[in-house]
Amino acid sequence: MKDVFKPNGLGLKRVFKATYCSYLGFKAAFKEEAAFRQELVLSVVLLPISFWLATSVLHWALLVSTLLIILIVELLNSAIEALTDRVSTERHVLSGRAKDMGSAAVTLSLLIVMIVWGASFYIKLFQ
Repeated sequence: MKDVFKPNGLGLKRVFKATYCSYLGFKAAFKEEAAFRQELVLSVVLLPISFWLATSVLHWALLVSTLLIILIVELLNSAIEALTDRVSTERHVLSGRAKDMGSAAVTLSLLIVMIVWGASFYIKLFQ
């Protein structure tokens, strides 16, 4: 299929429209999703600590990447929930499964943070 039919245009125009759509997504997540706000606060609190905790630039990148993973997974989970509710708000086994799987993904992303940050604190404080 040709790019001529892309609704967001081509080239630099598409980049600007995509950036604006991303802004709208962040804005909606911040306004509508308490979990996103909580995880954003966690990330803002941990970011300055990452400079003290990291033993190298690569280590710092790993610490910060885990924080970004939480936010990414929460955005995807929120999108799944919004789309599921858009389709139907009545209880359905597949809708529940989709929401539960999204929640499980968020839990795993938080587990990644606990493992990486926990190991980093252990190294910093006890070695």
